[in-house]
Amino acid sequence: MLRSIVLFSIPLITGELLQNLYNSVDALVVGNFVDQYALAAVTVCGVIANMVVNFFNGMSVGANIVVAKASGSGDQTRLRLAVRSAFSFGVVLGVLLSVLGILAVPQLLRFAGTQEDYFDAAQVYLRIYLAGLMFTVIYNNAAGILRALGRADIPFRILVISCGMNIILDLLLTAALRMGIAGVGLATVISQGTSAVLIYRAINRCIQGNCFDLLEMFHRGRGVIAEVLGVGAAAGIQSALIGFSNIFVTRYMTWFSAETVAGIGVAQRLDRFVILPAKSFGITMTTCVGQNLGAGHYERIRKGERNCIAVALGVTLALSGIVYFFAPQCVALFNAEPEVVAVGVAMMHVLAPMFWIMALREVLLGVLRGCGHSAGPMVLSLTGMVGVRQVFLAFTMRKRASVEYIYYCYPVAWAATLLLLIIYYFIVRKRLLNRERE
Repeated sequence: MLRSIVLFSIPLITGELLQNLYNSVDALVVGNFVDQYALAAVTVCGVIANMVVNFFNGMSVGANIVVAKASGSGDQTRLRLAVRSAFSFGVVLGVLLSVLGILAVPQLLRFAGTQEDYFDAAQVYLRIYLAGLMFTVIYNNAAGILRALGRADIPFRILVISCGMNIILDLLLTAALRMGIAGVGLATVISQGTSAVLIYRAINRCIQGNCFDLLEMFHRGRGVIAEVLGVGAAAGIQSALIGFSNIFVTRYMTWFSAETVAGIGVAQRLDRFVILPAKSFGITMTTCVGQNLGAGHYERIRKGERNCIAVALGVTLALSGIVYFFAPQCVALFNAEPEVVAVGVAMMHVLAPMFWIMALREVLLGVLRGCGHSAGPMVLSLTGMVGVRQVFLAFTMRKRASVEYIYYCYPVAWAATLLLLIIYYFIVRKRLLNRERE
């Protein structure tokens, strides 16, 4: 079981690593070849874009579970209907997202409190980025479908291609052709578009047919869509609201200099790299629990939980130690300005010792979603990640505006969320034990 979990998770972890490189490479390039103002602009835009993308990434959890259950049933007709309906639904939502996002760019930047020093640059980057956001949504949704089919290796290979393309185009358009922040935006859109086309063709090969069929989605796939929404909407709303909460954190960040915003942005990117293995293990548990629950293999679920928690904690603690002791070097990779480095290092020294909390949180969320419980974890996560964090910042920052409170708001929210999820997990576990005895 441990070997299966690790082998299934390795492509997910590497895939998440490569996907995080999209925005991080943008930050690396503008931080080194443009200036700290462009880096601050990318930081603010990243928070806004993540809010929108996170909703649809959460929705992909619904597609993952629905397809995993269909796959576990052994009914090929049901499986093909689930795949086609889930993929087509993701395309429709992705296109709508891009159109609405582009129209709302100025309002989103004003709401985030973007400073005039880098407002124009942020507007250019965000418009270009959101124009290609449909490709990100299509890819992430399709990757969830392929993972449910047991083909996590395919999204990984596609990401290797598209991420390599993004790095080359970033350097070509920004460093060589001097297109500035627009160059990194165009590079991202082109590489994401390539990944969407490749993953579409991969799913077609897996189901030996066309995975995009709007007519079938509307006429025969309504039940599938309802199930995807029933599971995925809660996860999507949870992720989107957490992202929305991050915009309020960004508003507090913009009380300080562009260098401070850039330094916090670098720390946030390092944060994502440390916790991405735990997120991948959480996705693994969602698929594992969904398939074994459908087959009635309860002992494999319990064994999977134990193994996944142990591996997630071990990997996260190791990465935390590396980032803690080499924080100055890690931050300087993005921008060597002394103030940027000082802020980034200070924030990482607060976050690194607490990353193990996020590891446990992600695995528990994966287990609960695999069991079909999404609304409860959503409410609890929002209470901790949004409610507790905002109350903490509102109280501390109004009393004394200090950037250190922005550092501490993250582990405070993580701890509150984990405590609530542990209580809910034991309630669900008791129900599963009763179901097994029956």
